[in-house]
Amino acid sequence: MHDFDFRKKCCSDYRTIGVPIAVAARYSFIAETASMTIHPIRLNGLVIGVPQTYEYLEKMQDRVVRFVTRHSRISEESFRDLMFRTGELARDIGTVLIGREAVEKGLIDEVGGVGQAVTKLRELIEEWRKEGRRTPS
Repeated sequence: MHDFDFRKKCCSDYRTIGVPIAVAARYSFIAETASMTIHPIRLNGLVIGVPQTYEYLEKMQDRVVRFVTRHSRISEESFRDLMFRTGELARDIGTVLIGREAVEKGLIDEVGGVGQAVTKLRELIEEWRKEGRRTPS
């Protein structure tokens, strides 16, 4: 799932899509001063407080966690720890990672900008050519 429908399928808060999109790349960069907010899925609007609603929310949360951990080097335990951490966000739970912290946690591959990204893209294209592939899969 590398399309923007991912948000509709598993995320009820549009901001939740940032981390899955970032880790979906074959190789990812983050600017030194960029931030990633790791938090649980939230609902907007009317919520019917029945057990099925909470079970559905939990299933959506599990899908996001599985996607992120499959497409990055962070473990499920570490990701959930960041997601449910208290005391870092005012009046909320979660964690904000800045640049290198996202790399150290295993969410992103490297700190860098457009120049590094273009260089890496050229390296990947050369690898694909050596493998006899015409386009990346």
